[in-house]
Amino acid sequence: MNSKKRDFLISISIIFTFCLVIILYLNYFFISKFGLNQDNFIYIIVPLIILGLAIFLSFSISILKPLFKSDEKLELSIKETIHELNIPVSTIKMNTQLLEKTIKDEKSLKRLERIKQASNNLLKLYENMEYNIKKEIDKIDKQEFFLDEIIKISIDKFDDIKKDTKILVDVPNVTVKSDINGFIKTIDNLISNAIKYNLKENPIVEISYKNSILSIYNSGEKIDTKNLFIVFDKYFQENPSNDGFGLGLAMVKEFCDKNKILINIETTESGNRFNLNLKNIII
Repeated sequence: MNSKKRDFLISISIIFTFCLVIILYLNYFFISKFGLNQDNFIYIIVPLIILGLAIFLSFSISILKPLFKSDEKLELSIKETIHELNIPVSTIKMNTQLLEKTIKDEKSLKRLERIKQASNNLLKLYENMEYNIKKEIDKIDKQEFFLDEIIKISIDKFDDIKKDTKILVDVPNVTVKSDINGFIKTIDNLISNAIKYNLKENPIVEISYKNSILSIYNSGEKIDTKNLFIVFDKYFQENPSNDGFGLGLAMVKEFCDKNKILINIETTESGNRFNLNLKNIII
């Protein structure tokens, strides 16, 4: 338990106990002085309850106000930091793209490619951090968008890494209402994994939609049956030697659960299929 939560609980407990003691004392005083019967029950108990609530609210506001003010300052600081982080990340990416056009030496190009890949990873981490922080601080508004457009946008992001991977898409112009940024990150993660964990020869990714089910299939090695129940756990990686932290599918599952999207995995000898039931967000 962090210190802020502990301080909050302690403050509330102290205020509640203090108010309870006052109310019990006043209750005892009035009953001992006037007695308690059907005629005076309402006139004694109701005012005491109202008084207790008033005291509780008064003390709560005065004691907890510094905690809330501290939270507001922290939120503002986080938002400003996120904004400032975007500048160097974007600068690195832009200058890398400019250098690609001028450098001809093969060795330098390879080094530049590593810088480009590292900056892309940094940008992805930044985008994930920005989304997760905003999700906790601000209310995420749902909006309408077209499923096929989101799929296309996501696929275009992986032009640099898909290489020989053949991506087949059969997704109609369906309208979805959801947290668009979270939905895009979910699709990005699933397509990224489908490309990354594919066959080395003739790799295929199939993205299809039918009866509210969005399916993303890849022709890679099938997921071990014993891992199907833990594949969405944080930090899980079927092959520990793979790059990354094993957070992608955990983020996918968290988003799906929050937005009432049922997700399951089908495995075959030829590959794996992730199915997302979008019936609760299809318009």
